[in-house]
Amino acid sequence: MIAAKVIDSIWSTRKADSLIGMKFMMVEVLGGIDAGRIIIAADTISAGIGERVLVCTGSSARKMLDREDIPIDAVIVGIIDEDCKF
Repeated sequence: MIAAKVIDSIWSTRKADSLIGMKFMMVEVLGGIDAGRIIIAADTISAGIGERVLVCTGSSARKMLDREDIPIDAVIVGIIDEDCKF
């Protein structure tokens, strides 16, 4: 799971049938070796532009959608309210 910031929404008028009805967002990875990397993630929680989010990737992303046959490898699964400082 990674932390990211939503930077834009993605509109697609033509896509695979299994993706119809899904909302997609462009997110920028925060921190780590992939900091600054841009990825497209399916949005399951109606995140807004500018929000910091949790993104699940890989096969775990498909499991979040209860579908193993869908061509998804990143899903927004949470909104970060605040960072914890230890």
